[in-house]
Amino acid sequence: MRRRWILVVPVAVLVTALLAGVATWARSGSMERDLAARAQTALFEAGLPTGDVRFDGRDATLSGFPPGQALRALEIVQNVDGVRAAKVNGDVTPVAPSSATPSPPPPTTAATTSSPPPTTSTTAPPPTDKAGVQAEIDRLLTEAPIAFEPDTAKLTPDGEQAARSVAIALAKAPAGFRYRVTGHVARGPGGESAALKLSRDRARAVARILTANGLATNRVTYRGLGDTRPATGGEEDRRVEITVV
Repeated sequence: MRRRWILVVPVAVLVTALLAGVATWARSGSMERDLAARAQTALFEAGLPTGDVRFDGRDATLSGFPPGQALRALEIVQNVDGVRAAKVNGDVTPVAPSSATPSPPPPTTAATTSSPPPTTSTTAPPPTDKAGVQAEIDRLLTEAPIAFEPDTAKLTPDGEQAARSVAIALAKAPAGFRYRVTGHVARGPGGESAALKLSRDRARAVARILTANGLATNRVTYRGLGDTRPATGGEEDRRVEITVV
């Protein structure tokens, strides 16, 4: 009888572990199906039913959306309750339409042939190494910091122009470089949780400007650090940093 009990106990432990694993797998699959259904519903209500959304846990991957709709679809899925992160497969930058047939050059005249040749431009070529690109980003942000309306994630007109200037510079950098946008804020009335949310929303707003002006979404990530890394204790605590990674 004792030998029989010795054999039964390991079998019972194995069966219990197997049932627990099956239950965990079922709950995970149910959660992913529920998130996918809610995401598709939100996209349908926004008039974007053409793409596909798949989940790995609470992380979404979007595919099949036209370039002109991908950023809007990404924003909608990111705002679905329960979604932790979302990304888009493929290029999301709309292709610019080709220009009309170029007009022929003006005829050559005696006046034009006798004019002096144009002066040679001395503009330095854009940097092609990570250190050079990072130095250019830091220079642009020092000259024109990315600013927001007080206590919101809405950029001021000057702040939006500053973010576009950085996007234009990054579009000239090597295509293999990736960038991380980090938001920082000062501690406010809402405490640590409110500071963390505001910093993340501001970083996301800047990342969207970068991807809307030439960078693919898979090259840009963002995060918010709240008030955990103050600079000087003044206005510099409220800042957005862009780092080559």
